[in-house]
Amino acid sequence: MKDHRHEYIYDNTDPKANEGLGTVMGAIIVSVGFLALLQGVLDAVSAGLRDTMVLLNDTATCLAGFWPF
Repeated sequence: MKDHRHEYIYDNTDPKANEGLGTVMGAIIVSVGFLALLQGVLDAVSAGLRDTMVLLNDTATCLAGFWPF
C-alpha cells in the first residue's frame, strides 16, 4: 500500500488561488500608482497656490509703497 500522507504538503498549487492573488496584487499596484499620481497633482497645485500668494503679497507691498499716508 502506498503512503499518501506527505503528497498534500508538496502538491498545493491552486490555479484559482494564484489568479486571485495576482488580481489582488495588480489592484494594489494600480492603487499605489493612482495615489502617487494624486500626490504629484496635489504638490503641483499647492506649489502653484503658494507662488500665487507670494506674487499677490509682493504686488500688494509694491502698491502700498505708493500710498501717500
